[in-house]
Amino acid sequence: MKILVCISHVPDTTSKINFTNSDSEFDTNGVQFVINPNDEFGLTRAIWFQEQQGANVTVVNVGGPETEPTLRKALAIGANEAIRINANPTDGFFVAKQLTEVIKNGGYDLIIAGKESLDYNGGMVPGMVAGLLGYNFLNSCVSLTIDGNSATALREIDGGKETVSTSLPLIIGGQKGLVEEKDLRIPNMRGIMTARTKVLTIIEPVAASSETKAIKFEKPAPRSAVKLVSADNLDELISLLHNEAKVI
Repeated sequence: MKILVCISHVPDTTSKINFTNSDSEFDTNGVQFVINPNDEFGLTRAIWFQEQQGANVTVVNVGGPETEPTLRKALAIGANEAIRINANPTDGFFVAKQLTEVIKNGGYDLIIAGKESLDYNGGMVPGMVAGLLGYNFLNSCVSLTIDGNSATALREIDGGKETVSTSLPLIIGGQKGLVEEKDLRIPNMRGIMTARTKVLTIIEPVAASSETKAIKFEKPAPRSAVKLVSADNLDELISLLHNEAKVI
């Protein structure tokens, strides 16, 4: 079984976020980047298939040279090889077109992506790839098993969970629950050293248009100062809850 894991290169959630050029571009200065958490759950599940069922695992990313440390980390975790599509990921459709070409040329049985990346939260890429290829697609997966050419997945839906059976080739959008957090892999020294010798292929992008453009970014409004009300001043408390907080 050949598995392709799509990796997004995203800011660490603890990083302080700023914007430049009249708030139209993300400022990367001083920002630590990591594997998108939803993708990391998918990568860990792919490594399980590698260890238990002999799968070959390739990771792929659309990005410039600055994303290679993230791909190398994925190799250190256990992926067999990596592909970097040498392009700026301008929007979800552009990324989907690039991934589609890699999948068509690679003959992958299972494509694992995160249900969304934690930088823009678009949640569109895996579904677009499935649409472009005509592959089966399951989103919000929290469990996945493969038996031959058949797959069984558990996915979250409004108000509960749904068990689905389908066939390969298959694209899934994974999330927390696909593996337990305690099972996430941390690269050890042997993995880091081995990753240096693994193949990281750089390919040029295919022609594709960007269908959306970010006009402006805005940070959430800062929280207002806390107002302290004396325990014996119930009238003021009720007035604030009614007129300012508007909760009563």
